[in-house]
Amino acid sequence: METPLTRSSDARDPIADRGRHAPGDAPSPMVTDSWRRSLAAGVDPGLASAPLVFDADMIAGVRRSHPLDRHLTMLREALRGMADASAHLMVVTDADGHVLWSEGPRTVRRRADRIGLAEGFRWAEDSVGTNGIGTALSVGGPVCIQATEHLVRVLHTWSCAAAPITDPDTGQVIGCVDISGTKSALHPAVVALAQAAARLTEAQLTVEMHRRDERLRARHLHRLRGDTRVLVTTTGRVLAADPDRWRDRRIVIPEAGRVTLPDGRSAIAEDLGSAFLLRTVESGRPSLKLRLLGDQQPCAVLDGRRIPLSLRHAELLALMALHPRGLTCEQSSFHLYGDEGNPVTVRAEIHRLRGQLGDVVRAKPYRLDCDVEADFLNVRRLLGSGNVAGAVRLYAGPLLPRSESKAIKIERDDLGNQLRRQLLHRGDVDDLWAYAQTGDDDLEILGRLAAALPPEDPRRVAAQLREHRVLSDG
Repeated sequence: METPLTRSSDARDPIADRGRHAPGDAPSPMVTDSWRRSLAAGVDPGLASAPLVFDADMIAGVRRSHPLDRHLTMLREALRGMADASAHLMVVTDADGHVLWSEGPRTVRRRADRIGLAEGFRWAEDSVGTNGIGTALSVGGPVCIQATEHLVRVLHTWSCAAAPITDPDTGQVIGCVDISGTKSALHPAVVALAQAAARLTEAQLTVEMHRRDERLRARHLHRLRGDTRVLVTTTGRVLAADPDRWRDRRIVIPEAGRVTLPDGRSAIAEDLGSAFLLRTVESGRPSLKLRLLGDQQPCAVLDGRRIPLSLRHAELLALMALHPRGLTCEQSSFHLYGDEGNPVTVRAEIHRLRGQLGDVVRAKPYRLDCDVEADFLNVRRLLGSGNVAGAVRLYAGPLLPRSESKAIKIERDDLGNQLRRQLLHRGDVDDLWAYAQTGDDDLEILGRLAAALPPEDPRRVAAQLREHRVLSDG
């Protein structure tokens, strides 16, 4: 939890005092704008330290979950020589300015600790005012903040150069590289080094992204046959398309799944777990998405409108999705409730369901007259193509777990058994962990996780604790 900011007793006017800190030097527009943003955010120039957000017990877990964690070795190699030789501190933060790693000579680290330039502290502009890290993150580009250009006076003995790191997949800033030292000015080479380290990291992220893209293309390219179809990453980047000129564009995938293609046509987004397949649909044809997996309230999304569903209505929609050609009232009653079912009850529920969804629900026979996508059918389709990783990432839990309906229980058990069987046969550690997050305390899954994960991985401890709890409860 963020601690209160420590303040010094000096409360001079920072704007009036600006000239006295750097006589003869007019502040650059970038610095002036940063001061304005910082003061508007309520930053006190008399602060004595940055705020602590993550304590020592938390920071290790935060680091491991950050996408820059696996690139730290490369960053260290790129910057360590410079930091050790010339009394500078190397710092890497996340996108919010939280210091995740810092490294440098012991004497510099001791001075940095006094101002909170250490792991777990936050260096965003709205926390400590104008500084290399926070200002680079604010402007989205490399900066060099020298001595009295800092808003907070305790930082006037420091100078820093920083450059943000952008994820090429999402286009979002995910962190920042900073080189700081107790000097009145930094050599231009230091600024260039910070930029080079950030660009090198982005190049490595790009290589990783291209490798993932090639795997997705190899796995799903066969799906592009037929009508116009587009393969899109979960971040909206077009990987493959006809026409090919759509490649490398971004398409926002809304919850409703209805997408407008670059040529203006409408398409439906089919969730493949690690990507989306967009396929063109007839103009004006309704689009219905069903979200029926897991403990969350079942819902339908009809042309962008989210509609919460009662358990009865969710059961009927699942049944119609399983039987796209339709069922009679008597067949529906039997599939859902067996011999004890009452067709009159089903008829009344269908009438209420049509009041919610309109003419997409047809009678004689009961069926869905729209483009339908259901999460449980997507999981089954991915399992059928051998895409275990995609299936487990879509699997939020059992199908309508509260349902006692005959047909739903059969589909729920069959889907869960298929997924578990394929996971144990060829799922990797990440797939097994994703399945464990659905809440299923499967002893064999938990045992495999505990055996496969390295000792320092916090997931191993979590799996062992859950395994122990299940055995104790049994």
